Amino acid sequence: MDGYTIGDLARRTGLTVKTVRFYSDKGIVPPSGRSHSGYRLYDLDALARLDLVRTLRELGLDLATIRKVVDRELSLPEVAAAHAEALEVQMRTLRLRRAVLTAVARRGSTPEETDIMHKLARLSEDERRRLIDDFLDATLTGVHAGVRCSLTPELPDDPEVEQVEAWVELAELTQDAGFRAAVRLLAEHYPAGASVPRPDPVAIIRSRVRQAMAAGIDPSSPEAKALVAAPVPHLEATADPRWNRYLQLLSIVNGWPPPEDPAPLHEWYRKASQA
Repeated sequence: MDGYTIGDLARRTGLTVKTVRFYSDKGIVPPSGRSHSGYRLYDLDALARLDLVRTLRELGLDLATIRKVVDRELSLPEVAAAHAEALEVQMRTLRLRRAVLTAVARRGSTPEETDIMHKLARLSEDERRRLIDDFLDATLTGVHAGVRCSLTPELPDDPEVEQVEAWVELAELTQDAGFRAAVRLLAEHYPAGASVPRPDPVAIIRSRVRQAMAAGIDPSSPEAKALVAAPVPHLEATADPRWNRYLQLLSIVNGWPPPEDPAPLHEWYRKASQA
């Protein structure tokens, strides 16, 4: 009987004889007959099946799925779509790991820091959301949803190294008990359900101080004294460097413009108050 031997299939496909025999033994590429000497022979359909099997294996499909495709139990488009989705998840994971390793190399992290960074960075999107929701639930109870949204970090699927570093530092910051207490104090300035503080003396005084600094008013002058005559609630809390760091990290993670550094404003206000 005419046909291709296992050696012929190996030469035509570039596979090894051992590999072709393995697929044949598994029934994925069955022989079409036998030679007079008892050797397995294969037809053109077997050659086509073997080419398809080789291609699908190179794409990473497992043998069980390949068998269903060549036996027409599954359509190739369905398998391709599912496999493409799985590969996308793997690629996102690899990109995240690359960003973590790059951050470790750049920071010169210790093994302990590297372990923490890796654990925090590889959290799934749902796990990251739960971590942040726990922080916001504990600190912003009753605050308008719009405010919560503006304070929620969203690490992208393909983050830059700086975003990974910022996310790790931000995640660690949200677990700090002292920082949580400071944020709860700030939240008291937002009436339940209000989307913005009403009124907002902190924003008002910052605006006035910004104008005074732009006008070159000395913090020890009488004009400055008038600005600080009445105490401003929560101003000290907003001056907490941890809060300002949170806003900076949040901007990096979300790809937003950097926030204004309030330190010069608070320093001017402090000098005016002491004067």
